[in-house]
Amino acid sequence: MGDLNFCLHVIVSMLLTGCLSRSSTGNVAFLDAPDAPVSNCPLRVEYTCYESSEVHVQVLVSFDTGSTSAVFHKYWTCEPGRVRTRVVIVSFPDWLVYRPDWIIRSSDWVLSCLLRGWIGPDESIGPGRFSRASVTVPLDIHSPLSRPFKQHLLCANWDTDLLWRVRRDGMQQCAEENEVTSFLSTLYASTGERYGIIKTLEPFRNEVLEGLRIKSIYYPWCAVSFWVLLTKPCRNRLCGLLHHIDVKNNYATPTLFLTDIGKIHIQVHGEAGHSSAFLSSFKVPLHQWCRINLEILGRMAKVSIACTDGQQQFVMKADEHIFGINVMLDDTHGYFVLGGGKFIQGIEGYYGPTAFYRTQGLPADPDEIHLPHVLSKVNITGWFQSCQNFKSELFLSVPSHSLTLKRLSDSCLDTYTELLLLNHSTVNSTEQCMFFESQTNPYRRQVAQLTKLLSQKYGGVNATAVGRMLYALVLRKISTAHSVKVITRMMPFLLHSGCLGDYRALHLSSVLYSSGIGVERQPYKAWLLSLLAAQKDWRLALLRLGHMHHVGDLEVTPDRDLSYAYYINIARQTSMDQKKPTPQQTFVELIRLNDEETLRAQTNENDDLFHWLKLQARSGVAEAEQAMGRMLFWGQQGVSPDIQTAVKHYERGAIKLNDPVSMYDYAIVLLTGQGVPKDVQKGVTFLKKAIEQGSVPALTALIYFSWLKDYEKAVHLWEEADAKGHPDAAMNLGVFHSQGLYPGEPADQFKAYKYYLKSAQRGLLNGGIELADIWIHGLPGQVARRPADAVLWVKWASEQNGYLGTVLRNGLNAYFKGDWIMSLIYYLSAAESGFEAAQFNVAYLCELNSGSLDPALVTHCMLRYYNMSVQAQVPDPYALIRMGDLLYGEQALGRKEVSDAAEMYKQAALKNEPQGWYNLGLLVQNGESLPFSVLSELNLLHLHLTDRQKLLISLFRRCRETNITDAYLPCTLALFSAHLRSFQVHQDTTIKLIATVSAAAIGTLSFAFGLFKWRTTPLHQTSQTSASSQTQGEEEEES
Repeated sequence: MGDLNFCLHVIVSMLLTGCLSRSSTGNVAFLDAPDAPVSNCPLRVEYTCYESSEVHVQVLVSFDTGSTSAVFHKYWTCEPGRVRTRVVIVSFPDWLVYRPDWIIRSSDWVLSCLLRGWIGPDESIGPGRFSRASVTVPLDIHSPLSRPFKQHLLCANWDTDLLWRVRRDGMQQCAEENEVTSFLSTLYASTGERYGIIKTLEPFRNEVLEGLRIKSIYYPWCAVSFWVLLTKPCRNRLCGLLHHIDVKNNYATPTLFLTDIGKIHIQVHGEAGHSSAFLSSFKVPLHQWCRINLEILGRMAKVSIACTDGQQQFVMKADEHIFGINVMLDDTHGYFVLGGGKFIQGIEGYYGPTAFYRTQGLPADPDEIHLPHVLSKVNITGWFQSCQNFKSELFLSVPSHSLTLKRLSDSCLDTYTELLLLNHSTVNSTEQCMFFESQTNPYRRQVAQLTKLLSQKYGGVNATAVGRMLYALVLRKISTAHSVKVITRMMPFLLHSGCLGDYRALHLSSVLYSSGIGVERQPYKAWLLSLLAAQKDWRLALLRLGHMHHVGDLEVTPDRDLSYAYYINIARQTSMDQKKPTPQQTFVELIRLNDEETLRAQTNENDDLFHWLKLQARSGVAEAEQAMGRMLFWGQQGVSPDIQTAVKHYERGAIKLNDPVSMYDYAIVLLTGQGVPKDVQKGVTFLKKAIEQGSVPALTALIYFSWLKDYEKAVHLWEEADAKGHPDAAMNLGVFHSQGLYPGEPADQFKAYKYYLKSAQRGLLNGGIELADIWIHGLPGQVARRPADAVLWVKWASEQNGYLGTVLRNGLNAYFKGDWIMSLIYYLSAAESGFEAAQFNVAYLCELNSGSLDPALVTHCMLRYYNMSVQAQVPDPYALIRMGDLLYGEQALGRKEVSDAAEMYKQAALKNEPQGWYNLGLLVQNGESLPFSVLSELNLLHLHLTDRQKLLISLFRRCRETNITDAYLPCTLALFSAHLRSFQVHQDTTIKLIATVSAAAIGTLSFAFGLFKWRTTPLHQTSQTSASSQTQGEEEEES
């Protein structure tokens, strides 16, 4: 009865070759034929005969080799008479029904399978050409690896079963492929510039799907569906929504643009290079989430839009169009762009989940359309509505920008706070109104009072000015506080400031909600605020979103293409910023707060070091003149940027000291007009003087400013400079090859790529950007697409941005002034944007100021930011040590993670950090077993099975051999103690004197090593202290 469940009750009517008559031999039918091969399937056969003959049932299979085979054949005698029914157990072979296993050694591919029956003589092997009664049922055949496993009713021998278990995981599996490709699964803030999400598609691995795709190139059957929210109309004639670029840099199928009047321009590419397009009849509204669908079904296109005003009520519109050309689409050629690209600017707004249906149309719409979960959680429309209500209530129709407060109802609750917190608490809707509408709310009243005062003082005020003032007041209040609890009280003012147009406030609010320092951690709110600031092109917000999508978070999975879209924006801004330095920019310096030597090198205009350098420069020391110019021009080593004064130092070094470095620097500012009136002729003169003294940078610059006159001479000199390792020369040669300017040679992107690679490796920012651009797109047949590496290069370029440098400098200045809270705030702003040194400094500040913070917050802060820091390509040894301490201690995670702690200590030890070796020794001394992988990388695996004391001695010996002066004494004491313990263990009697000396040595060791690391211990015990104390106590008991 169980097998009957696998059979479908299908009645197949009898097929006759002629008219039924008394001369017919009879008829036959299958009453319940299966739809696919099933093991031992009961089959009811209905038959009748008009003369003595045989009824045959057969299973016939054919293979791709062209051969056929009958795998089942049964027949019985039929005598004339009434209609009869007989049940036949059709035994399909296991290799046709099941996957291979320890009994079924192989499972064959079959082209077709037929279940057939006929009435004929007993010697027949099939229905003859003139058979008068026959029936044939084709059965569906699954590929071997798509078939089920057989549940055998016997047990295998233990060796057979073991071999099967070992080999089963290595058996071939059907490649799972989805015909629907996700271009975007979360949210993307589009600034309206030439940046977007770049996606490429590969051929299907499945032969059937790939064959279907190839056949549809000249008759595409595909669709795209994406969510979009516009904040402003398109500023140009066309803005990119989603477009496809082919290998020849032409627009391909499908391409969608937004017009300046809000309609959608749909364009396709056809045969013979022809293109066709049409406009939608509907427009895309502002500040509403809209789902745009486009289906291309051969020559016909269907475009539809469904928009919601935030109340989950969708308004739908649709258009259809038939193209006059044969549409072509090869989705594996070229690349797709969501947003702006090389050839067109994007929209100003946000993208939501986007999917591309490669070989099929859209699924049928459900009865109701719902916003995707991520759009509801982030709730951008909720922010817009609340913020707009606040501003409209704060300012009355303001031709003069004068302020009047409007009388508001008191019988309402703060729903703006609820919207902003995104906690979706259930509150009676009749008691709700907007946060800014509560006249009794003290925060709202204070903002209103501030706005009124500003309006009275200046005769008029706009929202942005109020926002800036609010942000400044918040920072001033935090800087005078003595606890991070002030942040909780200041958060409403930061949100007001962000609503009124200060994007610094949006970014700071975002990082505070992301970190959980001073406020409850709320990732979705942090995400919302970052998106709002990034969409307005705020640099640090772009950095934060790039970092978030690069490494992933609890709410988002890593997406390198999305990360690149943010990073490339700020990377190119960084390139432009460096050409136009301003006092708001500062050179980015990697300074960790535990690096005493680097901290001592910092200075300012009133510092003795600065005055000493200034005196040296006046005394004619060229290096001092160079340092003064560099510090003042870029704002390095704590000096505020002062371009005009820096130029004077360049000029004095060039003219009075005849210094080639100063000549080059002075020439560049003359040629670009930075800090002095532009004077090309004078600049070229100083470049030539610098070249006479062997300056390669001057040579490259001279060519750059005069290459239009002589291409051949320019490339010849650049090649000489390139041979000497100059990055600008390699960059310029790359540009010439890319644009087809190299004399006698056509444009060659691969040659350009090789020069960009050299330029990037030599440290040129623009070289890294151009290299990343090639790696994100790829060069067909020459350079494979490498999005992971592309992201690393644009991240590196982005982290040289001068505005990031200013934030870092503010953090360091606050640290020098003893204002640890403001230092924490500034470093936190850079840490959440992915800058490793800032992540280290946040954790270090929490560690240093543990007495002023809640112990749980200290642990959370150190664990979060030291963990971020050790994920860097070159982690700092101190961060590795502290991360290991946190993992080994039970305060952070509630349990000991010995293996992970040992891994951290191992990485520090391999960086020649003595405390890494020391802490590994403590683990062994406390009875922990080090993982094989750790011992192997330390070349100590041979000691795993030997005496534990030998391993301990080896670890402490290597601690001493690091040759770090401050580590020599504690490591020597530890080694001495280990030798004593080893000697004590191998004696027949206990020598109490030795045990006492050993215990004393350990006590001295703990104290000395604490001094050696000049580490401030938090209130809660670190794992190292606990381990040391435990060891000392055990030895005292033994003595």
